[in-house]
Amino acid sequence: MVTRETPDAMITILYFARLRERLGCHEERLDLPAGVGTITDLLEHLRTRGGLWAEALSEGERIMSAVNQEIAQPRTSIRDGDEVAFFPPVTGG
Repeated sequence: MVTRETPDAMITILYFARLRERLGCHEERLDLPAGVGTITDLLEHLRTRGGLWAEALSEGERIMSAVNQEIAQPRTSIRDGDEVAFFPPVTGG
């Protein structure tokens, strides 16, 4: 796990498609708590909000992520100033 070096690291989180609809939120700025340094850490932190957040972002839900507009993996690091996006898997056709 990667930890933050500055106590006031802030990121922007974007929610797309059904996540945006379920959460009633399309964007937020978040001060990351100590110990949140990866996509997995961030999802775990957001789930602690409970209710719809725990439901929509549950481990059983298929959620894709991107950091600074590049597809991210669960262990991708998050740093101060990053833009993190969460969205459902998409299909083409």
